[in-house]
Amino acid sequence: MRRLHLLLWIAVIAAVVAPVGAAETGGLRYSVTVSQFENEAGWYGHWDIGNAWGTVLTDLLNQSGRFIVLGETDMRNEAMAEQDLAASGRTAGGSKAPVTGQMTPAQILVKGAITHVQDDTASAGGGVRIKGFRVGGGGGKSEINVTIYMVDSTTGQVLASTNVVGTSKKRAANVGYDTGSWGAAFGGNKDDNVGLAVQDACAQAVDFLTAQLANVPWTGSVVMVKDGKVYINRGSREGVTAGQMFAVGAVEVIRDPDTGEVLDEDMTELARIQASEVKEKVTVCSVVDGNASAVEKGMKVHLK
Repeated sequence: MRRLHLLLWIAVIAAVVAPVGAAETGGLRYSVTVSQFENEAGWYGHWDIGNAWGTVLTDLLNQSGRFIVLGETDMRNEAMAEQDLAASGRTAGGSKAPVTGQMTPAQILVKGAITHVQDDTASAGGGVRIKGFRVGGGGGKSEINVTIYMVDSTTGQVLASTNVVGTSKKRAANVGYDTGSWGAAFGGNKDDNVGLAVQDACAQAVDFLTAQLANVPWTGSVVMVKDGKVYINRGSREGVTAGQMFAVGAVEVIRDPDTGEVLDEDMTELARIQASEVKEKVTVCSVVDGNASAVEKGMKVHLK
């Protein structure tokens, strides 16, 4: 009986900490980058709240295991500047020099704004909340309100948005995430009260973004067909595992004749393929059903 209870508790814990959306997407990952969040709250301390937010959110997205996390927008811009400098011929060449045409594109952009910060660290007493703002209050509590947008990098459309409220007393970031390494982001003080509220809000943001993945199409492409094997441009980096099944076929893009906007994609499935050898960026698949001879380079791959 004790063993049965232990197994039940393990199952419950696994269900709680498993990333939301993992079942719906087969554990596959999406590339994402975080833009610097605007500080519209007017809060200024001994550290920059917009920069700190980007640092913590980027780290938590990476820890979640559900995303291929790219550098923040300013870092990617710096990388492109270095590539342009190397391509200009004004730097020493060599195998270590940065080259163009190899940056990983982001499928999902995350942006937003910090709209309100309340820091009651130095106050005491009770307090009252009026229309979302605390007057008086205390107990060393801090609060941060953030609006988050999840944007499709291909269309520029907002896929989802939400508002999160982080507090220094609701330590949600302690569940499933390592919160002990962000002291530098908060002016060297990892126990900064507003910083703790940022951690909590970022943890909620990651949970929200992960939950939206079931609504984001996961696709790949055929990069080579050789000796009856189909090679696709997705690998372990994207979360592909041996044995996963995919549909492959030709895709017709349906566009709005008035605006040119992509309305939908219609796939004519030609075959079912199964991952047999998974490398970092490429997966070798075997055709298990359908017309293997009709599969060609450039065809689309969808998760089944």
